[in-house]
Amino acid sequence: MKEGGQMNYYHDQKMEKIFETVKQPKTMDELRLLDTFVNDLILKIISSYGSVKTSIINDITGLHWDILENIIGELEKNGFCAPVSGGFLFSSIEYTITKKGRGKVRGILEENPYIGTAPVSYEHYFEIMDSQLEGRYPTKIPSEVVEKAFQEVVGVEYAKECLIDSCTIGKGIFLYGPPGTGKTFIMSKTPGLLPPIVIPKFIEFGGSLIQIYDPDFHRMCPEQPEDPRWVKVNAPFVITGAELSLNKLETEYNPKKGVYETSPIIKANGGILLIDDLGRQRDDHELVLNRLIVPMENKRDLVYVRGIPVVLHSHFIPTFSTNLDISIMDESHLRRAPMHIFLKTPNLKDVTEVFKMNIDILNEKYDADVLERFVKVYDSVDNGGEGLKPSFAHARDIAQISQAVRINEGKDYVDVPILEKALEKHVLIALERKKIDISQIKNKTRSFRVKTGSISEASEALSRYGAMKISYESDALIVDLEETVTPVDVVDHLKKQGITVDRIDVIAESEKELRSIILDEDK
Repeated sequence: MKEGGQMNYYHDQKMEKIFETVKQPKTMDELRLLDTFVNDLILKIISSYGSVKTSIINDITGLHWDILENIIGELEKNGFCAPVSGGFLFSSIEYTITKKGRGKVRGILEENPYIGTAPVSYEHYFEIMDSQLEGRYPTKIPSEVVEKAFQEVVGVEYAKECLIDSCTIGKGIFLYGPPGTGKTFIMSKTPGLLPPIVIPKFIEFGGSLIQIYDPDFHRMCPEQPEDPRWVKVNAPFVITGAELSLNKLETEYNPKKGVYETSPIIKANGGILLIDDLGRQRDDHELVLNRLIVPMENKRDLVYVRGIPVVLHSHFIPTFSTNLDISIMDESHLRRAPMHIFLKTPNLKDVTEVFKMNIDILNEKYDADVLERFVKVYDSVDNGGEGLKPSFAHARDIAQISQAVRINEGKDYVDVPILEKALEKHVLIALERKKIDISQIKNKTRSFRVKTGSISEASEALSRYGAMKISYESDALIVDLEETVTPVDVVDHLKKQGITVDRIDVIAESEKELRSIILDEDK
C-alpha cells in the first residue's frame, strides 16, 4: 500500500494552507477576541485554582505567552491578582487571586461560568470552514485509501462501490435490509474515504461559547495546527438511532459547563451523519426527517444563542439505515439521499470469513475443526448442516463469546466444545434452533397511526380488514395489523370504502409500549 498517496489525500496542499491560516496568534488583534472576554477567562482560571502557575494557564487556554503576559500584567496592575512565587521567566511565575479579584469573578461567573480553552471568533470560524468546504466535492479517492477504509469489510462489493460513489460526490445514501447484514458496520468504515477537516474547539459569539469539538465523535489526526484552539480531525462519523428526538437535533445550553452544546447536525460537519434504525425514534420519523431537510439542502443550520439566530456549517453526507422497508421515506426525503443499498442475507462463505477475522483480531488460537463446525451451523440441511440463517452480527458475537468461554474454562485455545457452548449462549441462535422467529415473539404485528375525519367508519373498515387491535386518540386511530401490511395498503383499503386518510404513520415499538402503559393507567 502506498502511504504517500494516503498522506497526500489526508494532508494535501489545501490542508497546508489551512495550517498556515490557523497559526497561533501572538497579539490581541490577531486573536480577534474582545479584551474583556480574555481578561475574564484568565481571571476565572486563577480564581478557580486559588494559586496557579502561568504554565498551567497556558495549557488550559491555548493562548500564546505574549498575550498571557500582557493580560496577566494588566490584571496584576489593576489589583485583581498578585504573584506569589516564581523566577525570572514568566512561565515559572505563580499567581493568586486577590480579594478584589474574587469579588469581580463572582459577577463574571454568574454571567458566564465557562473555564477552558480560549475560543476562536465566529468570523474566523466561518472563514476557515468556507475555505475548506468550498470545492470539497467531487473528490478523487485514491485506491489505497479505499483499500484501507474497507480492509475489514468482507464481500458486499456493490455496497462498497455505492459508498465510494457517495463519498466522491457528497450525496446521501439510504441503507435497508434485514438485521445482522452489516449496515451500521459498513457505514462506520465509510468516513475513512473522506479527507480530514480542521475545526475549532469552541466558538465565541456575543460573549457566549459554542462547543464544536466533541471527543466522542471527533478523532484527532497525528498532525495538528500550531494554534491549539483548532483541531484537525478525521472526517466525523456521527451516529444516532432510536434515542434520537427532535430536541436532540437542536443546540442546547449546558449551564454547568457554560457552553452551547451543538447537535449531531453540526458535529457531523465534514463527515457523515447516520440516522440508524429509522422509524424507531420516539418522535415521528417524518418530523425528524423534515427537521433535517434545510441543513441537508443548504449545508448550514440555524442555531439560537441567547435567542439570537446563528448560522453554523452542516456540510455532512446524510445516511439513513433501517430494517423496515423503503416506503418509510417519502420522495422528498429520498431526494436528499438519492443513492440506495439493499443488504441481503450474506452468503455462508463471507460469514465464515468474518468469523475467522474476528477470532484472529482477538488473537485467539483455535482448532481447524472450529471453522468446519461453524460452517455446519448455517449450511443447508441437505449438506448435513443446521440450516440457520447466516449473519455477520452472529459471526462477530460468536467469536467474542467463544473467547469468554475459553478464558473462563481456563483453556489455551478455542476448540469445538467451546464453540458449541458459545452457540448455546447466543439468544438469536437459540431461538432459531427452536424454530422461533423473533417476529413471532412480537406477534408479527405492525402499528399504524391513522389520522382521518371519519374515525368510526375507519375503525369498522379496519376491523373488517383484520386489525388485531384498535385504540383511539382525539383525531386518529392506532391500529395493529399484520407486519406485511404497508401504509399504502391501509390507505388503499380505506379509499375503497370511501374514507379519506389525512395522514398515516408507522409507529415505533417504544411509542407503542408507552401508549399501552397510558391506556392501562386510564383504565
